[in-house]
Amino acid sequence: MGGTEPAVLRARLEKAAGASLELAFRPMFGGMMGYVGGRPFASLSDVGLAFKLSAKDRAALLEVPGAAPLRYEPNSPPSAQYVTVPEQILGDDSALADWAHRSARHVESLPVKARKRRPA
Repeated sequence: MGGTEPAVLRARLEKAAGASLELAFRPMFGGMMGYVGGRPFASLSDVGLAFKLSAKDRAALLEVPGAAPLRYEPNSPPSAQYVTVPEQILGDDSALADWAHRSARHVESLPVKARKRRPA
């Protein structure tokens, strides 16, 4: 597959998901965050594509060779929710779409966080 540029990862994810997921993307810290239904579900950065997953799906993805908890820096603590997607899944539209849908179902099941109001 090659390439961990956020724009390349975005194109890969959009191609795999097709019209089955309504995706949006916003810049974030030199990379971008992917949203489904207005909720963050994917991190796209120079360390790769990572999905926010349920505990069960997180454990399943971590069984795939090359998958790892997301770390933006080698010395930073691993993410408790996001897992980087290995190359073999990035190169397989069907597998990538499956993991994108698992992530989307997870974030859509989470309670909506109330936005903090700023004082006037």
